[in-house]
Amino acid sequence: MKASTFVYPWDVNGDPDAAARIAGLGVQQATLASAYHSTRALTPRHPRHRVVTAPHAAALYPTDAARWQGRRLRPYAAGDWAPGDAYGEAASALAGAGLDVHTWVVLAHNSRMGVEFPDTSVVNAYGDRYSWAPCIAQPDTRAYLVDLAVEAAVRPGAAGTELESLGWYGLPHLHAHDKTAGVALGDAGTYLMSLCFCPSCGDGYTQLGLDPDESAASVRRALEPVWRGEAPVEGWEDVEKLLGAELATATRAWRDSVARSLQTEAVLAVRAAAPEGFQILLHADPVSYRVGANVGVDPGHILSVADGVVVPCAAGPEPLIPFAEQGVDGAVLAANFTVVSGMGGRPATLVEDVTRAVGLGATEVRLYHAGLASDADLSLVVEAIGALR
Repeated sequence: MKASTFVYPWDVNGDPDAAARIAGLGVQQATLASAYHSTRALTPRHPRHRVVTAPHAAALYPTDAARWQGRRLRPYAAGDWAPGDAYGEAASALAGAGLDVHTWVVLAHNSRMGVEFPDTSVVNAYGDRYSWAPCIAQPDTRAYLVDLAVEAAVRPGAAGTELESLGWYGLPHLHAHDKTAGVALGDAGTYLMSLCFCPSCGDGYTQLGLDPDESAASVRRALEPVWRGEAPVEGWEDVEKLLGAELATATRAWRDSVARSLQTEAVLAVRAAAPEGFQILLHADPVSYRVGANVGVDPGHILSVADGVVVPCAAGPEPLIPFAEQGVDGAVLAANFTVVSGMGGRPATLVEDVTRAVGLGATEVRLYHAGLASDADLSLVVEAIGALR
């Protein structure tokens, strides 16, 4: 079974031992960030630094000036945390260590863009803007995301790509010093708080026969018992109870259609620009109304467009099942496991977890994250991969 680990360029660049150490884990592939959101990351083995701070989302390579000339929305250049062609430098080192290199591209997650161009952001039913969450219904935003997907995915030497956040982002963010856990929102409350009412989404609701202002008011009323802690908030059935089945279905129809069309457009654009055999995967959740880095998708649709999916399995491999049930020959179903103990990962049970995932349809494994994990965690990974072989 093919295994890959996620890596940042700053884990590799400036550390002459990094590429060999990553290859020594026993993985065959490195999934290397080429466009990434703001972050603060440990580098526990790097000879020059221990913490890297990326204050804004950025392309980690030199962008094509002609592609972006005259456009309002364009990728931001990285600062000193990933100077020059940081991606290319790291990719060359990893390939030199015998690893296949695939790009890791974060798309609809960009706080700086939301601050500088607030009209691009998701607007909730209360009028609050989510600066980190570009609204994927807006034409300019969609054009930016598709072109970024192409440019950041098809880097020289890359054999494939993994597209993260290619869909709706919403309230969940892991923002700096997040203070949003005071009320248990669950799936239902999170969905209601992630509904967008920007002008583009308002036009979409209107096309479905809904009044956007009345719909926003309905969402606010539906959330009142949630704020009081008096409403069930676990799943779609609770969305329908809170909002009413007709309005809930209409909002989901709009959002699903927007996400599906963007995913199709971006994947086809990447495929058109990529060499033959280039693999295109999406980080995905099999429940279409969910938001975040692992965007909600329709399993049948996404496997008809992309080569496969990377599925979060930290809480268990069950999310693989809806994808496996599609029975698509050759589809990549990559089970993604966190192996950083300090982030809730379980490297000590990796053999058991992977074995269970394979039983539910996994064809590949992803390990998050070679650069962030401790030496002890990585030793357990080496043992697990050896045992799985």
